[in-house]
Amino acid sequence: MLKWNDKRGFQALFVPLFLAFFFVQNFVLVSSLNYTKYRQVSSLRLERIQKHLEKINKPPVMTIESPDGDIIDCVHKRRQPALDHPLLKNHKIQRVPSQMPKMKKALKEDEASSERNNERVIIEGAWQMWHRNGTRCPKGTVPIRRSTEHDVLRAKSLFDFGKKQHRRIPLHRRADAPDVVSGNGHEHAIAYTGSSQEVYGARATINVWDPSIQVVNEFSLSQIWVLSGSFDGSDLNSIEAGWQVSPELYGDSRPRLFTYWTSDSYQATGCYNLLCAGFIQTNSRIAIGAAISPISTYAGNQFDITILIWKDPKLGNWWMGFGENLLVGYWPAELFTHLADHATMVEWGGEVVNSRANGEHTSTQMGSGHFAEDGFGKASYFRNLEIVDSDNSLSSVRDISILAENTNCYNIKNSYNNEWGTHFYYGGPGRNPQCP
Repeated sequence: MLKWNDKRGFQALFVPLFLAFFFVQNFVLVSSLNYTKYRQVSSLRLERIQKHLEKINKPPVMTIESPDGDIIDCVHKRRQPALDHPLLKNHKIQRVPSQMPKMKKALKEDEASSERNNERVIIEGAWQMWHRNGTRCPKGTVPIRRSTEHDVLRAKSLFDFGKKQHRRIPLHRRADAPDVVSGNGHEHAIAYTGSSQEVYGARATINVWDPSIQVVNEFSLSQIWVLSGSFDGSDLNSIEAGWQVSPELYGDSRPRLFTYWTSDSYQATGCYNLLCAGFIQTNSRIAIGAAISPISTYAGNQFDITILIWKDPKLGNWWMGFGENLLVGYWPAELFTHLADHATMVEWGGEVVNSRANGEHTSTQMGSGHFAEDGFGKASYFRNLEIVDSDNSLSSVRDISILAENTNCYNIKNSYNNEWGTHFYYGGPGRNPQCP
């Protein structure tokens, strides 16, 4: 795992703003990733970065230092970054949703137990590393991972900090296939619904691993996408949540809980986590962007997280649930155009960036780094895929399609049973003899 070598050493690198230029050491060399590089940064740029950090790092009521080096600020819920959004100036924070999604009829006990005869070892409820010291944020506050100058300097620019790249090149696909793009270096292994239905939410339980990343500007993630709008235009609305390993965004190789949103096809609106105004957090126990721990091991214990995204039937906000009953917060309806009404497609699965360093396919892993056919305990999985319908009911998804651009690098295989409902295994190692 990647970690900061010495915080005091990093702090000592900062020099006063009046210096015209200075060198900043961004990373340390750990494992196989070369994180050591020096970059010339102007005092003007650093000043702009610090102003931006002052905007998103709100004054905390209390601060918690995580064992992994993260600083978690407990910020009063009414001072969180979301409320800086111009569309949310007069927004009244919704404390809880008006309704939780209703469950469809549960499995009969004999049906469920018949699926448990195999020796699967699943330990549910992968949690967060910052909880280990036992400290919690006080009531009325929300935990926010503090961003640093180093976080911003790893990004291509201040504008690009905390944002996904705009998807520009369409994939040759069926008319109702999802908006996945391989031409700009993104590769996927996903399941998706058709685009003809009205969808009001989705849920899945996602296996958590720590895939290796070849170069610092690549990532590997596993997530749910809730989508509406034009896939080949500039008005795509997307709400996303899952786990990701992103050295560029976080400075290490730990899997982290993340969220994302956009209302204009990833052009100018939206961001990861709480790195811009938008997502309103209501939970004092979940830090979006914080590391998930423990994680799954090959042929060992399997850890997974359950994520639910759904539209409040009365107020129209899109809520996020984590685990069985924890409400994390919501994306206000005001942020969206198409999603202000409903979603038209849901995607579940993995995505990596393939930058083709040295002209070869990346060795960045997806999921566990093993192909789908390796199965339980070896390949990563999504299980119990469900959607929320127009009457706010959760039901298992039966009719899904699957897609992977290059099955020699990453693949996906779906199935159905009574215990796991609709589920799939997915992932792969990236570069290998069949994926040069």
